Amino acid sequence: MQITTRAVAEGDRDRWEELYQGYAVFYETEQSAEMRARVWKWLFDPGHEVEGLVAEDSDGRLIGLAHYRAFARPLAAATGGFLDDLFVDPAARGSGAAEALIDAVKAEAAKRGWTVIRWITAEDNYRARGLYDRVAEKTRWVTYDIKL
Repeated sequence: MQITTRAVAEGDRDRWEELYQGYAVFYETEQSAEMRARVWKWLFDPGHEVEGLVAEDSDGRLIGLAHYRAFARPLAAATGGFLDDLFVDPAARGSGAAEALIDAVKAEAAKRGWTVIRWITAEDNYRARGLYDRVAEKTRWVTYDIKL
């Protein structure tokens, strides 16, 4: 299957919503239509840090999405990229779409002079971790959250 990636476009909204809702279901995270509308707005707001990419199959159907943003790395005196969301339609898993999206984020990072791409995933996300272990280095860092 031929996979292409590109920036998310206004005409992608319906399919993007399906994919993003699928991502929330995968992570068992509550997500409302209002939340998706807010993220959609962010993707087209030049003043907001979140940007989006989509993956298309050879028929032009959207099969995956990625959201990413820059983040400051004060200790390194540099800027990195954070891959917030990466999701591929379950029917298209194994197509190479996830790796194509990661490669597209890497290409953007290289253009912008970012020094690292970082992301987190669930410990039990074994299928995705197989790809991540191949394309990136697992770090020694442990993540903490304070709920507000």
